[in-house]
Amino acid sequence: MIKDEKVPVAIFGGCGHIGLPLGLTLADIGYQVSLYDINEQTIEMINAGQMPFLEEGAEELLQKHIGKNVIATKDSNSLSMAQIVVSVIGTPVDEHLNPTTHQFLTNMEEILEKISDNSLLILRSTIFPGVTKLLYEKTKKYSKKIHLAFCPERIAEGKAIEEIKKLPQIISAYESEALSKARNLFEKIALKIIELEPLEAELAKLFCNSWRYLNFAISNQFYMLAENYGLDFYHIHDAITLDYPRMKSFAKAGFAAGPCLLKDTIQLSTFAGNNFFMGHAAMLINEGLPNFIINQLGAAKLANANVAVLGMAFKGDSDDSRESLSYKLCKLLEIYSKHVYRTDPYIKKPSFVSLEEAISKSDIIILGAPHSVYKNLEIPKEKTVIDIWGFWRNLK
Repeated sequence: MIKDEKVPVAIFGGCGHIGLPLGLTLADIGYQVSLYDINEQTIEMINAGQMPFLEEGAEELLQKHIGKNVIATKDSNSLSMAQIVVSVIGTPVDEHLNPTTHQFLTNMEEILEKISDNSLLILRSTIFPGVTKLLYEKTKKYSKKIHLAFCPERIAEGKAIEEIKKLPQIISAYESEALSKARNLFEKIALKIIELEPLEAELAKLFCNSWRYLNFAISNQFYMLAENYGLDFYHIHDAITLDYPRMKSFAKAGFAAGPCLLKDTIQLSTFAGNNFFMGHAAMLINEGLPNFIINQLGAAKLANANVAVLGMAFKGDSDDSRESLSYKLCKLLEIYSKHVYRTDPYIKKPSFVSLEEAISKSDIIILGAPHSVYKNLEIPKEKTVIDIWGFWRNLK
């Protein structure tokens, strides 16, 4: 704890899945945190003590610190009043999935203009390799001293509060003083600090997400292979992972989606001059899984069927629907089936129906996201069930 220190910290993009858990964690060890954002509705929710998304342990921390040493704001002056500014804005991609580094640097101009002299600026989200260097060169054009560090987050949504403290923190900078300041911050949170050069750290972040994406692709490819031969993939999966340490990393099949994995795999491919062929193959496999489901069901069966997709989030026990492959699946189903029912316990949309209605009115039920509330569902035996996750396979 750093009691009574009350060092002011501003988080640029602070009301999202990366910034808010970090802000709450910093507030809990004594920092004075401003969550700078432009989403007025989310700002109002947070200042009222309400979490805008699901995150284990976050609501308790928010209610403990809001109005005391945490505030959400759209006032950019919070950046100039902070000694530490953390940016959770990553490198966006365009409609062709090409990294738009100029857009990132444009977004960063606001921070560079507002940040005070001798402050620490930490880049926290995924950025295209080499962008830290570009921004570092930009900081030199200012009369004030800006200590720049790149310290990538590696948390899983929903587990951020736990993993910020539990996982080793990677830090990098071009100058020793900036690196020292970054270390001073993160060693108050994490048990272990790892130092890398900035380009190494940028690649480390992309390697992490691309590895996960490739890992899921291998399992999805094996799942499709087994299904094509009428075999139970999970019967094989269980057999080769049981008490066999070299297969510990063999993931289960399922939709590999969300705002990071595909995007970062494409960024790594771009950095490699489009010679990252494993990444390209992984994209074709993972993005092709909804099409595989359609093909397995068959056009004739779908033509007269009502279909329910249970879970529209990009992963289980999440309310985040960004880049969810359930939406891609539904678009395909709308072409081939009679009617598509969408449902999710954590996402509220006018077009969604209740779980009960989805099950009762459908002929085919597809598990889109393995939410734990679905675990003990009783589904009538006459329904066709598609469970690529192996979520229900042990149910009687």
